[in-house]
Amino acid sequence: MSCRIGIGYDIHRLVGGRKLFLGGIEIPYVKGLLGHSDADCLLHAVCDALLGAVGEKDIGERFPDTDPKFQNISSVQLLKEVVTCVEEKGYRVNNLDAVIIAQEPALSPFKNPIKENLAKVLGIDPENVSVKAKTNEGLGEIGKKEGIACFAVISLTKGG
Repeated sequence: MSCRIGIGYDIHRLVGGRKLFLGGIEIPYVKGLLGHSDADCLLHAVCDALLGAVGEKDIGERFPDTDPKFQNISSVQLLKEVVTCVEEKGYRVNNLDAVIIAQEPALSPFKNPIKENLAKVLGIDPENVSVKAKTNEGLGEIGKKEGIACFAVISLTKGG
């Protein structure tokens, strides 16, 4: 059995006038993430981890912010397309480990819904998804509540 591992990272600036989405879940907050799509940095990190694991181009090349068809698109839709690509290459997701780094908002109440949603889109058991939320201890732009960053590590196995 062949195993592949991928790592993904993304960061977006927090701005007024936008909804905040993380892991495909709308999080009530006074700001949202700035981006061409819905700017869900967790799903973007997961997409990059998946694409890296199968040797594909990154999310920015696959879904360029210069293409109007991706304007305000749900990142869940992008992730579904990436999962299809992974499956077409003969792989399936084994597990996902993700970290969200945000000074605000407090994400503890949303970790389980995010985990459930990620498991559903990835087609795996929620027990195989880990979502952690960390602050940046007041340091840097994230600590100043100017942005949110996410890391994702994913493992794939060959075959069904």
